[in-house]
Amino acid sequence: HMEFLWEGVNGDHAAAGCDVSDRRALIWLAVKKEYEPAAASADGIRRDHGKLPLSGVINQVTEGIGETQGIIQWLFETTISASEALPILLFIGIGAMIDFGPLLSQPIMFLFGAAAQFGIFFAICAASLMGFELRDAASIGIIGAADGPTSILVSQIMHSNYVGAIAVAAYSYMALVPIIQPFAIRLVTTKKERRIHMTYSPKNVSKTTKIAFPIVVTIIVGLISPASVALVGFLMFGNLIRECGVLPALSQTAQNELANLITLLLGITISFSMRADAFVRVDTLLIMGIGLIAFIFDTIGGVLFAKFMNLFLKTKINPMIGAAGISAFPMSSRVVQKLAMEEEKGNIILMHAVGANVSGQIASVIAGGLVIKLVSQYL
Repeated sequence: HMEFLWEGVNGDHAAAGCDVSDRRALIWLAVKKEYEPAAASADGIRRDHGKLPLSGVINQVTEGIGETQGIIQWLFETTISASEALPILLFIGIGAMIDFGPLLSQPIMFLFGAAAQFGIFFAICAASLMGFELRDAASIGIIGAADGPTSILVSQIMHSNYVGAIAVAAYSYMALVPIIQPFAIRLVTTKKERRIHMTYSPKNVSKTTKIAFPIVVTIIVGLISPASVALVGFLMFGNLIRECGVLPALSQTAQNELANLITLLLGITISFSMRADAFVRVDTLLIMGIGLIAFIFDTIGGVLFAKFMNLFLKTKINPMIGAAGISAFPMSSRVVQKLAMEEEKGNIILMHAVGANVSGQIASVIAGGLVIKLVSQYL
């Protein structure tokens, strides 16, 4: 985001040329490379519109009337700053995309979703030791969940000073899963471990079970972590729309139009908070670094937990399954399967990885709620 650096150091004239290349780079990454296309293109387009003179996109000055809010400022203050509505609504679409069948047929995969949240709490401690306020440290740590909406929501509820930086870091590392996770997995596994085969005998999960699951999870989470109900409740509501079988049009709309529209609006509105005076700081670089550490430790935590379980199991688990316990669904499970195929052709562990991956989706929102509950007691 060199636009803000040049504006803060060399003034608007220097920013103009740099901003053009920055906007083009974001849009090029979205269209050509398909790196988080909805979020990246929204940010790039927002900058294009915001830089047009007298456009009124951010605010507008009318002779005889004075200054009034532009559409982007209104969206930010209404939907993000005020109510945190967009991140929560996005979970309806995410829930509608998820099939919990692989998880329900292998309940042990719930453990990997929990284990892969270790990096969140490690990062919170690291950020606190580096001098960040507790509300900011908690928000930064959630980057490790590899879940953009959860990161945005927690930082908003915590009234963090770094919402823009946290959002950028979260979505950046989600897009970089294919680069970061293989490196982290290879750090703590041997070639022999990565070649472990896992047989998958899919069990028949009844429709009744799939319908009851989101309802039961919402009730249990509400009793354990009430602060997570908004997150888990909307996630499970989206899944209930999918599994009930009588609302196919609504399910498809939630998965596609609703999710894509909200992602675009999130990209546009969050970029409004990324102003030079608040974004181009050493703290921003620290946040990116801590977020990366959290992401790596989440991956390593899941892998090491799988290796620990293998000490007691006769039928060994491929430890790479633990890495899929993060919330980046379905990208993480695809990465794990690709690594398995690279180590030995014909080694299919995708369904196990998917089970751990959807478990991570649930675990990340529960972790977000727990962080909100625990940290709010000290604010």
